[in-house]
Amino acid sequence: MVAARRGKKLRVGVVCGGRSGEHEVSLISGQAVMASLDRGKYQVTPIFISREGAWTPDWTTLRRLDVVFPVLHGPYGEDGTIQGMLEMLGLPYVGSGVLGSAAAMDKDVAKRLFLASGLPVGPYVTLDAVEWRAPRKATARLEKALRYPVFVKPANMGSSVGISKVGGRRELAAAVREAFRFDDKLVIEQGLDAREIECAVLGNRDPRAATPGEVIPGREFYDYAAKYADAGSRTLVPAPIPARTARAVRDLAVRAYQACGCEGLARVDFFLERASGRLYLNEINTMPGFTSISMYPMMWAAAGVPFPALLDRLIGLALERARRRGRRRVRPSRVSIQV
Repeated sequence: MVAARRGKKLRVGVVCGGRSGEHEVSLISGQAVMASLDRGKYQVTPIFISREGAWTPDWTTLRRLDVVFPVLHGPYGEDGTIQGMLEMLGLPYVGSGVLGSAAAMDKDVAKRLFLASGLPVGPYVTLDAVEWRAPRKATARLEKALRYPVFVKPANMGSSVGISKVGGRRELAAAVREAFRFDDKLVIEQGLDAREIECAVLGNRDPRAATPGEVIPGREFYDYAAKYADAGSRTLVPAPIPARTARAVRDLAVRAYQACGCEGLARVDFFLERASGRLYLNEINTMPGFTSISMYPMMWAAAGVPFPALLDRLIGLALERARRRGRRRVRPSRVSIQV
């Protein structure tokens, strides 16, 4: 339960929009959050960031708030940038800190952390814009490590923006050019015949995982259109998987969350290979969608935590982390420096 500020409503700023390719999704998520916050507990201030980075109202509004809910997806919001700003202002905020946000946002860095923690990751290679200046050499390296089909992804983007499925060499250059529109580093993953399983995680130092769900795309794969425009896509909560597999998903989700240093919340995505039944970590999202069809709130609702109660918990976790960090702060010692 979130305590009111000295008997008054807690002042919550909901930030949405932003400069990333996920601007529209953020607006929808922000509206859903604001509509579900209990106005008996919270005084809600909507804060909009345009595609050009302009704040409405001005960002100085933040100083009058008790806690910030940055419902921002992708770069300039989910990658540690706004988290750093809020840390500088000394404001509690929902979600992971600077390190966890930045590490999870970069698909390459996250996979490296997963592997270092002994977690299962499917075959992949990274490709940067400098290497692609010699496309034949880069293609040869890719084809030595992976077989077609592959998925070409911007390393720092979400909501499947800029992602292409490539069935052969003739399609590769166009997919790479499309992904480079969004990032200078790409992750190219081995295509797997697999089911897409997702798991919601909640908590700071002692996180727990919810009931896993399954995404059944209405298109060839779960791209941006399948997520937000295609009525043929379906989500199943709970996922129709054996209890043993569900336990493994929850365990791996928490371990992945901790490997990246996440706090507050995250949605962890998996591939469940059809032939072998093996689980592979795909990626981790530190500010997943909060739309009416988003998996994160659906999974917690299936676990007995309705949307308004989930928002209460997230705000409570933000305040708890701020109190914990406040207790650790010490006054700097006075030193004299001679030049």
